[in-house]
Amino acid sequence: MPHVITQSCCNDGSCVFACPVNCIHPSPDEPGYATSEMLYIDPVACVDCGACVSACPVGAIVPDSKLDLKQLPFVEINASFYPERPAGVKLPPTSKLAAVLPAAAVSAQHEPLTVAIVGSGPAAMYAADELLVQQNVRVNIFEKLPTPYGLVRAGVAPDHQHTKQVTRLFDRVTADRRFGFFLNVEIGNHLSHAELLQHHHAVLYAVGAPNDRRLNIEGMGLPGTGTATELVAWINGHPEYSSLPVDLSHERVVIVGNGNVALDVARVLTADPDELARTDIADHALKAFEKSAVREVVIAARRGPAHSAFTLPELIGLTATAEVVLDAEDHRLVQQDLATVSDALTRNKLEILHALGDSSSPASGPRIRLAYQLTPRRILGEAHATGVEFDVSGTDEVRRIDAGLVLTSIGYRGKAIRDLPFDESAAVVPNEEGRVIDPETGRPVVGAYVAGWIKRGPTGFIGTNKSDSLQTIRALVADFNEGRLTAPVAKPAALRKLVAQRQPAVVDSAGWRAIDAAEIARGGEDGRPRVKFTDVADMLAVAATAPQPPTRGRRLLARLRR
Repeated sequence: MPHVITQSCCNDGSCVFACPVNCIHPSPDEPGYATSEMLYIDPVACVDCGACVSACPVGAIVPDSKLDLKQLPFVEINASFYPERPAGVKLPPTSKLAAVLPAAAVSAQHEPLTVAIVGSGPAAMYAADELLVQQNVRVNIFEKLPTPYGLVRAGVAPDHQHTKQVTRLFDRVTADRRFGFFLNVEIGNHLSHAELLQHHHAVLYAVGAPNDRRLNIEGMGLPGTGTATELVAWINGHPEYSSLPVDLSHERVVIVGNGNVALDVARVLTADPDELARTDIADHALKAFEKSAVREVVIAARRGPAHSAFTLPELIGLTATAEVVLDAEDHRLVQQDLATVSDALTRNKLEILHALGDSSSPASGPRIRLAYQLTPRRILGEAHATGVEFDVSGTDEVRRIDAGLVLTSIGYRGKAIRDLPFDESAAVVPNEEGRVIDPETGRPVVGAYVAGWIKRGPTGFIGTNKSDSLQTIRALVADFNEGRLTAPVAKPAALRKLVAQRQPAVVDSAGWRAIDAAEIARGGEDGRPRVKFTDVADMLAVAATAPQPPTRGRRLLARLRR
């Protein structure tokens, strides 16, 4: 196989459109694309042109001759997606080329289409990218933090630097002269939805699902309990979580839930601090890990191994970098599922689980134990968490696991947006193809759109937001072309003036570039990608040093002098 897609795959589909022989699937027009754990290169049809390598924003595509040992399983994983064919037959499983959806074409009008995007994570940045393909468009992004990129900056584990490379694409978007940042500005506080519409044709909300789903059992809320998402934010230096009390003085941590975030947290908690010191992990987290007493992380799931929520690429990545074990009873459950499961993807997971070591063997260092069919009953402890009590599914057994830190990782939930309707049961803004819908009238709310998790719920991966945002942008542009949007009543200079009045500490594109450059410079001193600022005041102090463009009067004076 000339090229192989590996663990870092973000599913944004750029490689699909770059491939001249249609050998990467599933494509955005095929069933299962939005839920696929990764994309796969056809080993027979690939012609080794390398176009996909250049298109991939996260460096996930590697020539088969350059795979390292931990990447070798992806050779078989890519191949297993495709059926066997007679020798010499190179046709992929579908004869239809991937549908390259055209960019939403903005009609020629006297004034440009102006769009405000609230949020700056992947969904927001992919939406801005789709809009700026057109010439007659202006985009402003509003973000409540002084730094952009959302979960890519604060939610991706620090040892997944390849995944964070998608910010290079985002940096190219923000460099466009028609793009503007209004960072450290909170919509609903500094500006309202109505005020944004006075300065833009449309407002697109890409604010994600910021709330954790909470485990409602006795003892949650005790010191020593929290969520995996909060811990990841603390590890990544998110300013709202930099002072989070994290107790690593006990030998064991329990994580309830076994999705990819749980695996990320377990991997980092058991990692060698010297390895973490080469990443962009926050300094306070690195110091805590250097003193950590944690020797085991237990990842507990309610259901059996066949229903594991983590993806196959993440499981492969975990087992390649950490010692992962099972109890004898969980090994029996894996064998039981292997005897009944026929789905190829699930069988691949089960076969990897089957090959794991037994927890009764002596540990060579900090390790991760996967545990199944455990339903949390209560958190033990009075002044501080001391463990978790579980019901064992299908039995009357109650099992206790001692721990000094108990984290939950059971999903996310969207948060209501001021001035927009909200579906409490689904925890999303009601919409049709990204158009916000008023549930009382069933009609679109003029000028209001959503993309990402606040639109569809917390599903998919970073790159899933590319096709999701494209759908919303096509709806938005169609509404603009057909005259359904109200033209802004104020000019761009009025927006800048209003924001400066409401939030004098606004950070613009130049301010963000100053923060970015300073963080990278700080990291360069120690051979790290960057050392982040974790205090808003420090970020604002650096942003204030950024050179500002000359005012209109100064530009005119400079021309007269020349």
